Amino acid sequence: MTPPDYEYLRKLLKDHSGLDLSADKQYLIESRLLPLARKCGLSGIPDLVTKVRGGSSSHIAQVVEAMTTNETFFFRDKVPFDHFRDTMMPEILKARAARRSVRIWCAAGSTGQEPYSLAMCLKEMSAALAGWRVEIVATDLSQEVLEKSKAGIYSQFEVQRGLPIQMLVKYFKQSGEFWQVNPELRAMVQHRQLNLLHDFSQLGAFDIIFCRNVLIYFDQDTKINIFNRLARLVEADGFLVLGAAETVVGLTDTFKPVPERRGLYRPNAARAAAAGAVMPRVAAAAAGR
Repeated sequence: MTPPDYEYLRKLLKDHSGLDLSADKQYLIESRLLPLARKCGLSGIPDLVTKVRGGSSSHIAQVVEAMTTNETFFFRDKVPFDHFRDTMMPEILKARAARRSVRIWCAAGSTGQEPYSLAMCLKEMSAALAGWRVEIVATDLSQEVLEKSKAGIYSQFEVQRGLPIQMLVKYFKQSGEFWQVNPELRAMVQHRQLNLLHDFSQLGAFDIIFCRNVLIYFDQDTKINIFNRLARLVEADGFLVLGAAETVVGLTDTFKPVPERRGLYRPNAARAAAAGAVMPRVAAAAAGR
């Protein structure tokens, strides 16, 4: 791959996905795009770049897909799900007692392990949530991973990564070498393709937003822009959950850390009031009880 081709692909990826590759990541592009070039029947990356430069939307989408990291597993990092069970939901249950509904957004839902982990947590609280409308919206840039998430089918290796055996038995059905999330749990999750670089205000307001392990790939200006737009979608008493290597500190004052709760943030009430009202909630059919 020539230096001009690499620079072209760097700009393409940043413009289409926000992925900000440094100048020394040529090996990463080569390792991921060479198999794609061969899959497309091309001789190598230069031919693939020629197709992309020619405006082939299908090849552009495949390049972005190949370069997007979709590493995930059930109850990843554990701590955010402890916070969800022990801190966030108890407060939401009190604050939403009159409305009896909760909306949660997984902003990088990937192949579904995160939204289904949250769905399992909510099912474990079914007594407290009886009669509530529960909605989990899972979005991702990649349509391919969203289709896998919709199907809810995982290999033995995938279900062994972080998923407690009692939850596997309770919420999955085995079919040969694979396990499928049961229909009731799958019905709790809505899937939508979404690029965080684009406007997402149409999603409406949420009580809780999980946006973990995706902003680390963006440059500072892009992070600030996304944080400020996320702030307009979180209810004033809601929560934002980031990955262990991510923070709002030093980037924006629209959120503030929750003391002694790593990765957990709340809207800054004063800043939110100055920025304007939260986005309107969107009506949704009951996705889970």
